[in-house]
Amino acid sequence: MAFNIFKKKEEKKEPVKAEKKPAVLEHKPAVKKAVKTSEAKKTEIQMPKANRKKYIADHEILRSPHITEKATDLTEHNKYIFKVGPEANKIEVKKAVESNYGVDVLAVNVVNIHRKKRTVGRNIGWAKGYKKAIVTLKEGQKIEIMPR
Repeated sequence: MAFNIFKKKEEKKEPVKAEKKPAVLEHKPAVKKAVKTSEAKKTEIQMPKANRKKYIADHEILRSPHITEKATDLTEHNKYIFKVGPEANKIEVKKAVESNYGVDVLAVNVVNIHRKKRTVGRNIGWAKGYKKAIVTLKEGQKIEIMPR
């Protein structure tokens, strides 16, 4: 008898009965599943374990003072510009300036300068981007950025 792979088998299989497993207590995480009702919107939202933020040192926050003609003009209005790290935010910049220079900071504005395409001859490259912070100080206070 030849083996034919296209021929359908005529054997009837009997349905397999589901075996009952003994009740075993398993540890399951406490996450509620959403139900397809109006109660789905009311389910509790689980927060992540901990919003851990890595510690950033002051020298990684304040990289260097940004000294340009415009920046020196802004010192008349008690505004100083610093290049800061890419992870730095306004609160961290304020704390770093107050601790390093011993002044009171009123406001911090942060600007993200994106990288730019540069061509030299026939070579195409990118000028680095950076992040800068404009720090406004309390009236009458100043920072000595350039040593005399």
